Amino acid sequence: MDSLTNHKLNSIAHNKTWLFVPATRIDRVEKAFASGADAVIVDLEDAVAKQDKAKARDTLKNYYNEQNKAQIYRPIWLRINKAGSEEFFKDIVLCQQMPNLAGVLLAKAEQASDIESVHQLTGLPVIALIESAIGLYQIDSMAKAVGLVAFSYGFLDLCNDLQVQVGTPSADIIANQIRYQLILTSKVHQLSPPIDTIYPDFKDEVGLGDRVQLWSQMGMSGMLCIHPKQVEIVHQALQPTDSELEFAKRVVEEYERSGKAIFTIDGEMVDAPVITRSRQLLAK
Repeated sequence: MDSLTNHKLNSIAHNKTWLFVPATRIDRVEKAFASGADAVIVDLEDAVAKQDKAKARDTLKNYYNEQNKAQIYRPIWLRINKAGSEEFFKDIVLCQQMPNLAGVLLAKAEQASDIESVHQLTGLPVIALIESAIGLYQIDSMAKAVGLVAFSYGFLDLCNDLQVQVGTPSADIIANQIRYQLILTSKVHQLSPPIDTIYPDFKDEVGLGDRVQLWSQMGMSGMLCIHPKQVEIVHQALQPTDSELEFAKRVVEEYERSGKAIFTIDGEMVDAPVITRSRQLLAK
């Protein structure tokens, strides 16, 4: 892993909310940052019709230049089109003209060589979006790619490719299997924990909160968001409860007082993993 990738790996692990903005609506970038999103992704892929992509690139480049001149530029991530496509090479040229990007999300990633090509041509860290059966099958190979910092996935695209019916218990099983595969592969290859897919119903606050609890308890690092109102909901759902904080505090205090490797708190056995988890919770 090169030094740039290692630096970016450490920084993105703290990003919990990744908010998409269509490249056709650059005026929404500042609103996206104002929402409190940890990272803003300008989307040149699915959110932009083919006939609008050239204009979207020009608009983005103008925004970038104006922000730099005013010295108010904040690094954005850019979702680019699938490797090998006609639009992909145009996106790469744009990235080369915007060297202060935070990084690139590669849509429909399927090969390690594509990830490495993006990194070598742009000098930017890459997040690979898994959106096909082939991509999911190849994640172990892609995890070794120089320049890769994390995985995410597009569940609706994967469901279409795998012929899974969305919104069913079967789809939930598949989704958790995908999460598990990405979590395990990321850990083994020392990548940042994966980023969960979007929650499409931005009006469903309860459902979004439940989803956040699911992926965070599984060990994922953050979530792709499609609406500014989702950002605060995600952040709130990640906050530990008062009882969780109180228990963690008592665990750490007792460990530091007694020095014992194993003890009990309110009848619950506490050992090294519980002490470590309690420290992590309080540190956050």
